[in-house]
Amino acid sequence: MDLLSRLGGGGRKRRELPIFPLGTVLFPGSVLPLRIFEVRYMDMARACLRESSPFGVCLIREGQEVGAPAVPEAVGCEARIADCDVEELGILKVRAEGLGRFRILSTEVNRQGLIMGEVEAIDPEPPQPDAPGLAESAEFLRKAIAGIGEQRFAAPFAFDDASWVGFRLAEILPLRMDVKQKLLELTDASMRLAVLHKFLKQQELI
Repeated sequence: MDLLSRLGGGGRKRRELPIFPLGTVLFPGSVLPLRIFEVRYMDMARACLRESSPFGVCLIREGQEVGAPAVPEAVGCEARIADCDVEELGILKVRAEGLGRFRILSTEVNRQGLIMGEVEAIDPEPPQPDAPGLAESAEFLRKAIAGIGEQRFAAPFAFDDASWVGFRLAEILPLRMDVKQKLLELTDASMRLAVLHKFLKQQELI
C-alpha cells in the first residue's frame, strides 16, 4: 500500500505520528542508519516493528538528540524500519528508509518523553524528466553512487526523475543542515535541482 493510500485519498488526512528529532535531514528514498539506545525511542521502534508503522524524522531546530525533547522543524520525512539488529545490550541498530514528507500541525510530549505530532502529508512531486540540468546532475550522481557504494542507497534508482536525483544530491553533497532542510521543504523538483546543479557547477564538479 503506498503512502497516499495509507493517508487516505489526496494525502491531506491528519494523523498522529511519533517524531524522532535528529541532527540530520532525512529525504524521501534515503537510507538512514540509526543506533537507538534511549528507552523512549527503543519503545517507539518496537511499536513500529510490531505494527509495521512508520515514524517521523525531523531536523532539530532547538535542543539536542539526547535528553529533554528537542524542538523539531515543521517539515520532516516519514521513515520505515527496513531491518534492525540488537548490536549490543541496550542498543538497537536500525536501518530506516525515507518515505514521503509531512508537515507538523501540532505536537505534544507523552509520558515517556516521546514527541507525538499531528501531521499531514505533503503530496509527492510529479515526475519531471525534462528538468533543466537533469542529465548533467544525474551523470554526476551515477559516478558518486558508484564511488560510495550502491548498497548505501535504496532501490529502485531513478536517474531520469528530477525529484529522485535532487533528493539524492541533497543527501550526499556537503551542504549545511539548514540548507538541506530548505531543500527538503521545497515542493518544486525543478527548483531544487536547479539549486543543486548550480552548486555542482560552482564547485567545478560538473
